[in-house]
Amino acid sequence: MIPLSCFPAFTKPSLSESHPGRWARGSLGLLAMLGSHGALGSDRSTSIAQSRCFAKFCAPWLMCLGVLASIAQAADYPVKPITIVVGFSAGGSSDVIARLVAEKLTTSLGQPVIVENRPGVGSIVGATYAAHAKPDGYTLLLGASGPMVFNHALYAKLPYTPQDFTPVSTLCTFPLLLLTAANSPVKSVDDLVIFAKKNPERLNYSASSASFQLATELLNKKLGTQFMHIPYKGSNDSVTALITGDVAMSLVDAGAASPALAGSRVRALAVSSGERLQDMPSVPTLSELGIDLKIAFWTGILAPVGTPQPIVKRLQEEIARVLVNPEIKKRFAALFVIPSSSTPEEFAQLINQEISLWREVARDNHIKAD
Repeated sequence: MIPLSCFPAFTKPSLSESHPGRWARGSLGLLAMLGSHGALGSDRSTSIAQSRCFAKFCAPWLMCLGVLASIAQAADYPVKPITIVVGFSAGGSSDVIARLVAEKLTTSLGQPVIVENRPGVGSIVGATYAAHAKPDGYTLLLGASGPMVFNHALYAKLPYTPQDFTPVSTLCTFPLLLLTAANSPVKSVDDLVIFAKKNPERLNYSASSASFQLATELLNKKLGTQFMHIPYKGSNDSVTALITGDVAMSLVDAGAASPALAGSRVRALAVSSGERLQDMPSVPTLSELGIDLKIAFWTGILAPVGTPQPIVKRLQEEIARVLVNPEIKKRFAALFVIPSSSTPEEFAQLINQEISLWREVARDNHIKAD
């Protein structure tokens, strides 16, 4: 072992210098001092045994210094504005959610939290940008289930992978509603199954994206039906197709369905979440009706892989506090989304489980995006 007495320049900091940041920064010169005091040996004849001994001595110090540097970075974090990348256009629900959360985080973190919209190609543009950002906690991604899960089920190859991100926390879930037209003879899920058996020529559904298509195909499997997919540009178009009688049913997010429901133009047969919606207490869950299916799209915050864990933990804790804020709950309720925080570990598990599920559904139904 090489004693510390060989390195007079390396001494324990005084109490006035004991802040982790100062100690870490002061200790980063250790390797330079090792070399300057001859620990490495200036002669080329230094034995392999001595080199190995030196490496064995340095390894714990290097690990310690890495931990101290991370703690120091987190202790100072943040020292400049933070950017949340949103892979959707400004004005949509994901953008609104990001801006609501960013506003509260600005107050709690003491630095501006800025929303940057980078829409395009199923949010691939924004996700790719965030995946390759510097992992220092200053570039985050508002990751919805679309780019983080469904894209991996639909595309053979993407410019980012799940391993490119460190999940921080979920923000909210989007329950889906199973709808029919208000003038349809189908008034319950049982009616829908009976209708499917009696009217095979009218078995179709509307879906505005591959994620809604996959969700409805899974519902098809659970119900034992064969409703065929009719694509539409947006959820509002999917609902309109119901009202005009172009399709028999649709599985859409509650936000898109709410105007038509309020106007009594469509009927909600069930909700896909595990619990009934607070604003729609009369609509049963699929589980209550004996259908083993729970689906909820979600949105969360992710950081580039390699972001120091103390920073990830700080962000997760601040997000958890934001989501119990009464104002946030009220604003989220107006968007028909449910606040939902998680630990990084829980979020990572959710992503992995859902990628496996939707890959299987996509494969079974021959659904691809490329």
